[in-house]
Amino acid sequence: MSKLFSPLQIKELTLSSRLVMPPMATGKSNEDGTPTEALIDYYEDKTKNEKIGLVITEHAYVAKEGIASKGQLSLADDSVIEGLKKLTTAIHNNHTTVFAQLSHAGGAAEASLFNLPSIGPSLTPLPRRKNMAQKEMDEEDIQRIIKAFSESAKRAIEAGYDGVEIHSAHGYLLNQFYSPLSNKRLDTYGGTLDNRIRLHLEIIKAVRNAVGDNVPIALRLGACDYMDGGSSLEDAISAAKKFEEAGIDLLDISGGHNGYMIPGHTEEGYFSPVTKEIKQAVQIPVILTGGIVTAAGAEKLLEENAADLIGAGRIILKDSSWPIKAFETLR
Repeated sequence: MSKLFSPLQIKELTLSSRLVMPPMATGKSNEDGTPTEALIDYYEDKTKNEKIGLVITEHAYVAKEGIASKGQLSLADDSVIEGLKKLTTAIHNNHTTVFAQLSHAGGAAEASLFNLPSIGPSLTPLPRRKNMAQKEMDEEDIQRIIKAFSESAKRAIEAGYDGVEIHSAHGYLLNQFYSPLSNKRLDTYGGTLDNRIRLHLEIIKAVRNAVGDNVPIALRLGACDYMDGGSSLEDAISAAKKFEEAGIDLLDISGGHNGYMIPGHTEEGYFSPVTKEIKQAVQIPVILTGGIVTAAGAEKLLEENAADLIGAGRIILKDSSWPIKAFETLR
């Protein structure tokens, strides 16, 4: 059996394969953040091959001032639970495990979609973006955001998700705290790496309390910014260790303020130099995404111990039959 299509245990869950469909925004949700029939059909189509071990659905905002874009999924209030049950049922009917991704856009929020000031760690222009937070978060904001993440996690489990992923990548709120490019705070949430991930650790603790000990919690980390003065590989390794100690069960590695790309790199698994180092530093499984479009490439990265799971996003977006084709290729 190929490694890509071998099972993997995460807490009490057994994934049927190491192939992951990572979160990719579709813009197919209703105005209130509930899933449309089109969105449910989309995930049903992507998982009907029954070869994907884990789907992490597109990022869902935990609070209205954290909306990143029109048509985004919501976990911000109880009204979304019934619609999300239909979504998770469609995926489970295809014998596929599914996690929800919990997100807050912070200073990168789309302000035109809500009547609240956007918030962030600092009043600092965000790299690659024209916008910035309109309000630096105070202690009341921080406690409200921690509560929003924990309550959203609880809703996700009520809606039938098997686990949750905390989004700290691609220049969104928690990534803004993690990166020294966007976190210019002078209090206990800024400065050193320990301070810059303090909010992460508080959210992890609150989410764990909300979902219980048996539910897997993943964290998507924008490990490096690939910009002068940005987050580094050393930051990522140190943070990964601390997230594991705090109770994270799965690390999903991507980019920081440069998004899901690395300038000048298109090779399969271009984040592998980072995931290899992180995998050596932690005991929990690590997901590698980025440019993976062939079954052979995915298998090679697993054989080289670059990661424990492979996220193949754009190729699955382009071709719903790719997972079964990959299975047949490696069989």
